[in-house]
Amino acid sequence: MSASRERILARVRAAVADAPEAPEPTRDYLTTHTRDDPAAILDLLHENLADYRAIVHRATEAELPALIAELLTTHGARSVAVPDGLPAAWLDASDAEQHSDDGPLTPYELDAVDAVVTGCALAIAETGTIVLDAGPGQGRRALTLVPDLHICVVRAPEQVVASVPQAMPRIDPTRPLTWISGPSATSDIELDRVEGVHGPRTLEVVLLRD
Repeated sequence: MSASRERILARVRAAVADAPEAPEPTRDYLTTHTRDDPAAILDLLHENLADYRAIVHRATEAELPALIAELLTTHGARSVAVPDGLPAAWLDASDAEQHSDDGPLTPYELDAVDAVVTGCALAIAETGTIVLDAGPGQGRRALTLVPDLHICVVRAPEQVVASVPQAMPRIDPTRPLTWISGPSATSDIELDRVEGVHGPRTLEVVLLRD
């Protein structure tokens, strides 16, 4: 297999040896279609998240623990997965059983957990997308794919950008990136939508204001 691969690559290199250098791509496109107004960008993010059937809330740092506790109770979540680096104060008001992932949790343990609370790396307003990169407070990818309820906290305005071109320079492509646009969903040939097939059935997003 290795020898065949090398022979094929050698032929490709020989075929393009005298080819001119490829020109630099033209990047004169608009990087955003949204005016540079943090309040307008946050409103757009809220609108597009909701359009993808995420449930969106706004809160201050002081209001956050009570809101998270209320969301867990509303969904009947008696246990919650806690990624490494999540601020402990976020869960201070909740009586849900906390399961730290510093073990890490086994697939069976994770499957028995009702919810997960995480932060994020970035949120993109124009596409209603949340980006996770397994950084502090986000955890590994399985944490946000197995539990049926995902509560994600987005700090505004510092973690919110208007567009994908604005997001790319702020994202490390070597990290394990997860791009989330609403709860997990799919549909069959009749376009009957089913949620929770390959990820959380419910996505609650908290826009954390200064």
